[in-house]
Amino acid sequence: MKKYINIIIALSLLVFSSCSDLLDQAPQDEQTSKDYWVDTKSAESGLAAAYSQIESSNAAYVFGEVRYTVEPFREDMIAAGPDAYGYPDWLQLAEFTYNNANTQTVVYWEDAYRGIMHSNQVLAKVPAIEKIDAKYKDEILAEATFLRGYYHLKLLLNWERIIVQREYEAQEKKIDKELSPRIEAWEFIIQNFIDAEKNLPLKQNADRLGRATKGAALSYLGYAYLTRAYEEPSKKAEFLKKAEDAFIQVKGYELVEDLLSMFNGTNKNSSESIFEIQFSDNTNGGAYYRHYLHKFVGCSQLGGWGGIRPSKSLLTEFKKEGKIATTGRYDTRAYKTLYFDDDYYRDPSTEMVYGYSFDEVFIQPEKGDKVEFIEFRKYLPPTEEPLYRSNSAINVPLMRFADVKLMLAEAYNEQGKPELAIPLINDVRKRADMPDMEGTSQTAVRAQIEHERIVEFALENTRFYDLRRWGKTQQALHAIGRTNFDPEKHDFYPIPQREISTNKVLREQLEREKEEAENK
Repeated sequence: MKKYINIIIALSLLVFSSCSDLLDQAPQDEQTSKDYWVDTKSAESGLAAAYSQIESSNAAYVFGEVRYTVEPFREDMIAAGPDAYGYPDWLQLAEFTYNNANTQTVVYWEDAYRGIMHSNQVLAKVPAIEKIDAKYKDEILAEATFLRGYYHLKLLLNWERIIVQREYEAQEKKIDKELSPRIEAWEFIIQNFIDAEKNLPLKQNADRLGRATKGAALSYLGYAYLTRAYEEPSKKAEFLKKAEDAFIQVKGYELVEDLLSMFNGTNKNSSESIFEIQFSDNTNGGAYYRHYLHKFVGCSQLGGWGGIRPSKSLLTEFKKEGKIATTGRYDTRAYKTLYFDDDYYRDPSTEMVYGYSFDEVFIQPEKGDKVEFIEFRKYLPPTEEPLYRSNSAINVPLMRFADVKLMLAEAYNEQGKPELAIPLINDVRKRADMPDMEGTSQTAVRAQIEHERIVEFALENTRFYDLRRWGKTQQALHAIGRTNFDPEKHDFYPIPQREISTNKVLREQLEREKEEAENK
């Protein structure tokens, strides 16, 4: 893996990840925990530490090379790019040959638990702070509760069982814990989002952009219920209704006209964005709030490394309905998401590739042969000069209103109400210059939702979780020739060996379960 470059976060909080809580010690020459957690500034610093672990954003390279390998490399709409072939741990994820020592999954797991630790620390320390406005204190605690639920959710989406960390543990002997039953983990996650929503604001002030809101808590609450509805068939109707109830409360957002603007830095924190990672070119005090995602996504012709590519299946999906957009072309999302061989990129009256014709950029000069070319456009800067910079400050949306609309449509349709789902689907299609969907049956709506989620959220790392929710992981991956995928082995990642080695209680649990299985 490339050398990690740490983001220096402007915090006065000292962050520790060792087993013992150094902040609870009392050395003569250092600030103690009791002395530290005294006012609004310390509460905000603690909360900043909790936010800092979102999506491995604590290190510029890790952000791209962990999140964008662990999550999408399993998709049928994603392919490992040329750069990935230099890194065995990346290819293991794409080829399903990984084990529980894979570095990418280990870092993903540990970052999430570090985020949980910081969230629990805020929940443990901030209530006793007196020098803080009471209402703002409640908001900070609600944000920490949301983040604790969010980190646990990310873990449960990728591991079949996880360790639920309910409290901030200051004593080493209490840190080791067993894996919790999956239902127990779901209950904990859902309760966190329910509790957080009560005291979160509808909107955050301009100086607090990126922090959690009621909309974020309700969106992830609905997502948790929707996912759980498929996992527990006996309660599917109950959870679908709860998902619907959560989604319909997400208000105050609207779809933006230009999809790409949310992914090239020109429309940060848009009216469609519900939860979004913040990056900035601000370097005051030595701060570093940037990443290298444009290099990881970008192809070599555009100054990138090509670590991740769209598969041919993705372009096929974009072209599936033909040139029926009101523009006379394919679905507008195709042009906002990809570069591909189309006259759209040869005509100055439509759009070029950074001012050049498609053929000028994507022809091999030494041969004059056209390269078969499908590459991502999302997360690339809007102009040529920043394209070749070594870093980027483009924000990364994690939850958009389009996702809420399509998940609500799914909840309606699975409850046998396709007539309520269709208008929501058509709302999302209208932004892409596409006509209303055809068909009115539950089956037709179900198929349309899958299509819309593919083309709407390409490179947003939702596809694998969608496939698993619908029970279609093997079908989709085998269809594109990735036949070594086995849902029994690969629907979830294995518990990291480093966790097993350092967690005595977990190790004993796994040994006990193995012995019980062998004796059956």
